[in-house]
Amino acid sequence: MFHVAVREEAPFFAVLDDEGQEVAVIAGYLGYVATRGFSRHTVRAYAYDMLAFWRWLEATGKDARQVTTEDLLNYIEWEKRRENPQRPGRNVYRLEDGRAGGMATATINRRLAAIYGFYEHLLRIDPESLPRNPVPRGQVSRAWTMAPYGLLGHIRRRVTRSALRLKASQRLPRSLSPAEVERLVGSFRTLRDKAIALLMLYGGLRSSEILSLQMQDLDLPGGRVRVWGKGGRERVVPVDADALRLVQRYILYERPESGEPQIFLAAKGPHRGMSLTPAGLRRIFRYHRLRSGVRAGNAHRLRHTYATNLAQAGVDAYVLRDLMGHAHIESSLVYIHLTAQHLREEYDRALQRVKAGEGHGGE
Repeated sequence: MFHVAVREEAPFFAVLDDEGQEVAVIAGYLGYVATRGFSRHTVRAYAYDMLAFWRWLEATGKDARQVTTEDLLNYIEWEKRRENPQRPGRNVYRLEDGRAGGMATATINRRLAAIYGFYEHLLRIDPESLPRNPVPRGQVSRAWTMAPYGLLGHIRRRVTRSALRLKASQRLPRSLSPAEVERLVGSFRTLRDKAIALLMLYGGLRSSEILSLQMQDLDLPGGRVRVWGKGGRERVVPVDADALRLVQRYILYERPESGEPQIFLAAKGPHRGMSLTPAGLRRIFRYHRLRSGVRAGNAHRLRHTYATNLAQAGVDAYVLRDLMGHAHIESSLVYIHLTAQHLREEYDRALQRVKAGEGHGGE
């Protein structure tokens, strides 16, 4: 059975076969992804996407260089139906008997994108190895983008999406209620964990941005934090004073002595004093979800709550885009739409009460 291994050097992840040998063609692809400047998190995602694809190749006895578009349709069905080890969400396919099926639509689409990129890489380095990319190209879309793309940056061409891309339900991001926020944040006991939660809740930082924060990124007098987001994009984010005071207290009284440049470090165990890892951060939130009873209380949900609160307060979509570090304005408009939906839901509930006789004095 193929599996993913972590490496010390770039690209940091490798797919190994049963004998522990690295799959060379995947190694070349992951190396190419890493050299293009994608984050370690992205390389990790691509590694697991290729792992799933390679396991399907092994299960069906197919050669990667002989895969057809029809084969990929079968791969999609396999992904829909295979066992999903994670707790199923609302967007996970379900089998005929009502049981949760395979991967969510967004996960399958991401894996198709990774496979498309894999075959494009093969065609680039060895065009004679296969006749064409088996993942058919879809239409090229255009979108409003962030600077620096010049005067016509708003019509910059985006990466082509696969024609095999599955239609996903349009779910708006769910934010936490004030009561859920209070229970979740109240369950954190250390200065480090509380500071991390407040940076997400009052600064909108992603998990990867939290983990990469360094001392020189803090501007305590100015109440700002310099953040390195997706694609190496830099932004300066204003952060609530309470959150920054917690970060300062953590650095002064709780942070282990270490030569690591990152602010947030492992607090105990054999890795004490080393940079906090994505897995370590996930464990923190997993524990506190159970402790607080807020099952939706993951790190990204705090970022959604930050954006939703700003949208409901009337923040302009372009300001929200810059604060969140979105590459495209559409990502920010989701939260504006969420506010409109919230108003509609409140109106519908009030109307139901009126029709039921609760909104007037009656006879």
